[in-house]
Amino acid sequence: MEEVKAAETSSDSRFDGIRPYRDDEVGTVISRILADESFLTSIVNFQYRRLRLLGPLLKPLIRRRLQSKFGHIASVAEFQDYVAVFMENMIKNTTDGVSFEGFDRLEKGKGYLFISNHRDIALDPAFIDLGLHRRGLDTVRIAIGDNLLRTQLATDLMKLNQSFVVDRSSKGRELLASLSLLSDYIRLSLSEGHSIWIAQREGRAKDGNDQTDPAILKMFHLAGRKLKIPFSQYVKQLNIVPVAISYEYDPGDQDKAHELYMKERDGSYEKSQLEDIQSIVNGIQGYKGRISVRVGEPLKQDFATVDELARHIDEYIHGNYHLYPSNLAAAGRKCEPGEEKAVAAFEERLAQASENERELIRSYYARPVINSEVGSEDTSV
Repeated sequence: MEEVKAAETSSDSRFDGIRPYRDDEVGTVISRILADESFLTSIVNFQYRRLRLLGPLLKPLIRRRLQSKFGHIASVAEFQDYVAVFMENMIKNTTDGVSFEGFDRLEKGKGYLFISNHRDIALDPAFIDLGLHRRGLDTVRIAIGDNLLRTQLATDLMKLNQSFVVDRSSKGRELLASLSLLSDYIRLSLSEGHSIWIAQREGRAKDGNDQTDPAILKMFHLAGRKLKIPFSQYVKQLNIVPVAISYEYDPGDQDKAHELYMKERDGSYEKSQLEDIQSIVNGIQGYKGRISVRVGEPLKQDFATVDELARHIDEYIHGNYHLYPSNLAAAGRKCEPGEEKAVAAFEERLAQASENERELIRSYYARPVINSEVGSEDTSV
């Protein structure tokens, strides 16, 4: 994997609270992770479930094994080499293959602002990273909400993998200040040749409706406004690349439907402290079928407003979302010949859900079909 560049954003103290870890911090972070009891407990629970009662005896052995394998890592690039190997193995074990399109149009050494639909907390940017890695291009800096960093372990793992923090908890002037800082960080990262990934909206599209939030696009321009650069001109400097990521099956579909049902029934839904982390684990381990990652060309058009830019991004994602039999069957559309088994598998998957959540899951898979048919028009039901 390409070596991560030393850059001003890594040394500017303004960004210390949000930036990913630097190479000179990696050794300390790796040591802290390997000493974390919750990390070792998670490994015991997930890899040695039948031997969980022997956890106290297994942990020292696991720690020594991990130390011999990862203790020598001294840079973010080395860590991401292991992530790439992990991703390749995950694809073999939990998918029926991943197709990557459009990465050949990207230039080496140039910073791109990838904006994608958002279905999986960790895998969406990870698949973009893998597509870049296979082309010999630098990986992205990943925007993640501070709601995911509730433990030191989660913070270490995320920031070691080039994640930077988006403030979702502040209000009023504090929020505006943090968004301004975030905008500066994104601008400088891109100017230094580092690419950025950010979801088109805050949180995953739990209803399957991929729509860009104009507020995110307004955040980008905060740095441009300080430089007195008009929106249409500033957008061209960002090298925005829309990305459509499509999963034949979402391992979290039932959990998303359950959350939506509880909100409909009770008016609200309170997540448990580690629910997002569990969603990450489920997404990695669960069966995903076929996956498509389609990258568009950098946007160089004149966009007068954030709404116009948002519509264009939506049009790309809706038009390039790969419609699998799970989507077509859910929407009552005809599938290609030879996909009968895939349709039957989807119906069997639906049958496993509770009656209250079944139609929500069907709607979740059907929504990309509806969006592709009506374009960027209002698709509310």
